[in-house]
Amino acid sequence: MNLKGINIPVLSYLSEKKFITGRELSNQFGISRVAVWKQIQKLKKLGYIISADNKKGYRIVSSADILLPHEIYRNLHTKCIGKQIFYYNKVTSTNSMAKETIKDKKDYFQEGTVIIADIQTAGRGRLGRTWYSPLGGIWLTIVLFPNLEPVYISKITLMTAVVLVQSIRKLYDIPVQIKWPNDVVVKGKKLCGILTEMAAESDCINYVAVGIGVNANLKGEDFPKDVRGKSISLLEILEKSISRVKLVQLLLEDFEKYYHLLQQQQFTPILQEWKLNAETLGKNITILSAGQKITGKAIDITSEGALVIRKEGRETVNILSGTVQ
Repeated sequence: MNLKGINIPVLSYLSEKKFITGRELSNQFGISRVAVWKQIQKLKKLGYIISADNKKGYRIVSSADILLPHEIYRNLHTKCIGKQIFYYNKVTSTNSMAKETIKDKKDYFQEGTVIIADIQTAGRGRLGRTWYSPLGGIWLTIVLFPNLEPVYISKITLMTAVVLVQSIRKLYDIPVQIKWPNDVVVKGKKLCGILTEMAAESDCINYVAVGIGVNANLKGEDFPKDVRGKSISLLEILEKSISRVKLVQLLLEDFEKYYHLLQQQQFTPILQEWKLNAETLGKNITILSAGQKITGKAIDITSEGALVIRKEGRETVNILSGTVQ
């Protein structure tokens, strides 16, 4: 598995405020000025508008909304989450790439490594479902090596839902809620999804791949017909495109903050936030779990992430995995 990704180093030194000469870039990276020019051409092909002057050098006139590592690194205030990023134009699935690579080359990853792509050709949701992942969305995986027991896997999913809600509300002030167990919705329509996968021993986690999908700059007609009425995008809600780079930066920063709490085994404040933002709690619902349909009122969620259902006969059951229909 090739994890080289797309990386254009000169981007980290280009600015919208001032010119930088080809000689300065050449010296900085130890490459020829021709190699610098080639990197500039790559950026132009990606949609960057760059002013070039024989004497002054290069200056960014307008940036493209491309999730390149150096775009995300700018103004990213984290200690480990997102400090290593692999970007791709197109992959089958960022989660699959993480899992396949880590089998043979675990040393490729450090704690908090991010794999991000503009397009997934075989994006995956829970229970083997397809996650439609065209150009315009945010499709990424965060790789973790937590010193936690395997029971924490459901807590990581709940934590990630809280992170998405907080990040989106901070930037756009829209009424996002959490639908148990792993969807972020607006007025019942799916905006974001989470797929958390891991490899573990009986008493420890080897790694966790946290897949996150956000319907960012997608139009209604971009969705397949079978999900068009069930999904929604930030573009549709706000009636304008958003900066995917800015949302990814805030998402990674919030993820690190909540992940630190989880590592300190401080799950209670995360669970409280989940409940405050829950779309599912208080509703009469039907859940399909282990081939059975369970109907009742969703009244609580346990510290293990199980949804508590009160059935018609007042009996309560805890559901650890299932689909709310």
